[in-house]
Amino acid sequence: MFHGLGTLINVLAIAAGGSIGMITGGRLNERTKSLITDVLGCITLLAAADAASSLWKPSFVRALPQGWTLLGTLFAMILGGAVGTLLNLQDRLEGFGEKLRNRFGGDERSFISGFMAATLLFAIGPLAILGSISDGMGNGITQLALKSTLDFFAALAFASTFGVGVIASIIPVGIYQGSWTTVGYFLGSVMTDYQVAAMTVTGGLLLFGISLRLLNIKHMRVGDLLPSLIFAPIVALVAHQFI
Repeated sequence: MFHGLGTLINVLAIAAGGSIGMITGGRLNERTKSLITDVLGCITLLAAADAASSLWKPSFVRALPQGWTLLGTLFAMILGGAVGTLLNLQDRLEGFGEKLRNRFGGDERSFISGFMAATLLFAIGPLAILGSISDGMGNGITQLALKSTLDFFAALAFASTFGVGVIASIIPVGIYQGSWTTVGYFLGSVMTDYQVAAMTVTGGLLLFGISLRLLNIKHMRVGDLLPSLIFAPIVALVAHQFI
């Protein structure tokens, strides 16, 4: 096996699921598509709760001072939001999605919504990070194989409603996971368990924002909060070492 095989399988699974979803989606009426979107919002909410549950992992709680599992997440979100707003990441991501839409076609609203939701859903989570690092270290692709299976069905469901924007998400997902694979290859294990937990909790909150958007409850600028995923393990490390 070569390094990066897991990510290659993952993006192919997303593309395959998305393609099947687009074929079947054309046969669905608007009422059914709306119902599917609601179901996806509920599933994303469940995924968010599962990721956020890492806040109470014993190894995470023991590694940080009392109360800092929550405070650290708060600081990471605030810092990440400030940087993301300064860099205008949400608009940049939507602009990137718009360029892809112009190239591949598709309705503007559904393309960007599908691209944003799918990109964040497929990239956020412990499997994307740990699986890519494990792949880079040559420890196998078991984690990414599991993720690929889950992403296949998620892409199928998303693309039946949002169309080609879901398939376009393989570009940022491939870059993101490929970067972690490179990190794993050169640096080995770069984060401790509590740092991964901090990133997972933060990712869970971002997934919660996506679920609100899918359920048409609140249109959060989740893209501007993406730097929080970088700050989360850093804040956790500072809390662990110096507080």
